[in-house]
Amino acid sequence: MTEQPEVVRNARARRARLSVDSATGRVRLVLPPRASLKTALAWAAGKADWIAEQRARLPQAVPFEPGRSFPFGDGDLTITWDETSTRRITRDGDVLRCGGSRDGLSRRIELWLKREALRVLSAETAEFAERAGVTVTKVAVGDARSRWGSCASSGTIRYSWRLILMPDYVRRSTVAHEVAHRLHMNHGPQFHRVVALLDENDPARSHAWLRANGAALHWVGRGS
Repeated sequence: MTEQPEVVRNARARRARLSVDSATGRVRLVLPPRASLKTALAWAAGKADWIAEQRARLPQAVPFEPGRSFPFGDGDLTITWDETSTRRITRDGDVLRCGGSRDGLSRRIELWLKREALRVLSAETAEFAERAGVTVTKVAVGDARSRWGSCASSGTIRYSWRLILMPDYVRRSTVAHEVAHRLHMNHGPQFHRVVALLDENDPARSHAWLRANGAALHWVGRGS
């Protein structure tokens, strides 16, 4: 292993444990509070083959570059680029038309996707909030690695912008889930009853899709 793993002390850990983050490829070393760091790092260094094997199983990066396609809602978008065209990015069916300098193209595409995600998620959040009879004070998007959405007691709901890359039913299921938290800030039976009423599909189907495909979405836009 040529890199230093991220070291985390965990009071509940009984032994050293290595893992490779499926969203980033980073190596994490979890240790009990009093475990020897030097001994643990030496042990982790001997796991280079295992780490390489885990990383080989990670999703492939999908860079934002001309000619590339990436998932978007129920379909895919293909990037076309013309340096002589305006820098403004526009969608034409299943084509994302881009112009301007090649330098910074990936960043401009990501910004376009974030704006599109905020637009769609704001509208869908308002739709579900009206159904549930609740208010949402603010909708925001970010790029959290550990969750697709979160709801604060203040009424703010934050989503991963990568929801816009998911099939529509999965994205809308996630919105229904977060809006339901405006009624129940837990995952108890009453919360799940609200989700079942709001979600147009079986929530279990959306969860299954996320388990099978969610990690790959964190690799969209990487490597560019």
